[in-house]
Amino acid sequence: MAAVIIDGKAIAEDVRAGVADKVVELKLRGIDPCLAVVLVGQNPASVSYVTGKRKALAEAGMKDRSVDLPEDTSEEKLLQIIDELNKDPTVHGILVQLPLPKHINEDKVIMAIDPSKDVDGFHPVNVGNLVIGKKAFLPCTPHGIIVLLERMGVKMNGAHVVVIGRSNIVGKPVSLLLLRREYNATVTICHTGTKNVKELARQADILIAATGHINTVTADMVKPGATVIDVGVNRIPDPTKKSGFRLCGDVDFENVKEIAGYITPVPKGVGPMTIAMLMYNTLEAAENTLAAK
Repeated sequence: MAAVIIDGKAIAEDVRAGVADKVVELKLRGIDPCLAVVLVGQNPASVSYVTGKRKALAEAGMKDRSVDLPEDTSEEKLLQIIDELNKDPTVHGILVQLPLPKHINEDKVIMAIDPSKDVDGFHPVNVGNLVIGKKAFLPCTPHGIIVLLERMGVKMNGAHVVVIGRSNIVGKPVSLLLLRREYNATVTICHTGTKNVKELARQADILIAATGHINTVTADMVKPGATVIDVGVNRIPDPTKKSGFRLCGDVDFENVKEIAGYITPVPKGVGPMTIAMLMYNTLEAAENTLAAK
């Protein structure tokens, strides 16, 4: 029996609708949620991501403080802009789209963002709070994965979760989230130094692939009935498409779906949840300013 396909697009739309309703309530209380999206240069993938984020802001009824900067913007100028946004009480969230041009130190830029406005959840203060289980802005993609699992009724308590990939954006934070007492999973992280990835993957009740490589997860790596979450977004040349390419994940979807119990597709799986949780974090940042009054 083929796997249940997890409709990330539909779940994300539901999350965003809930955010939009709360935005209306906040506006009635005098708070107009606002996100500043800072884009440096015209990297095609970054432009596409930012366009999606700005569209989501409009649909949620939030203010969009767009900052578009040329590729040759100096690090000093970018840090100055971030400082101004930090000090602006009408801006609740700040997102600097990565990657940045090579002459700009990304770590320095992330460190410069006020942790209370760091809706990406990348600042060391938020990462540290995630590690010790305190309240923090959660990174959007890992948080989105948790919401997908919850909405589908996938049992996390006591489950063995195998995460393939140890990036700071997905692999590490989703592992830390799943270790929290409220989710209570047992987590194994696999990476380029792991010798028995296939053996470990076959033990997983929940298998999360976040490597950025096509067909990292094949059918012989999946336990029958397991939940498979595919975080990868890879571009494959496809002359039949208007864009000249198609998207696929890190999982051999067609073969794995015949074995798994649940599986996310690419696209319309994890991807839409990332923007939905960004809207959620921006709303939370605005609500926090109300609580501080």
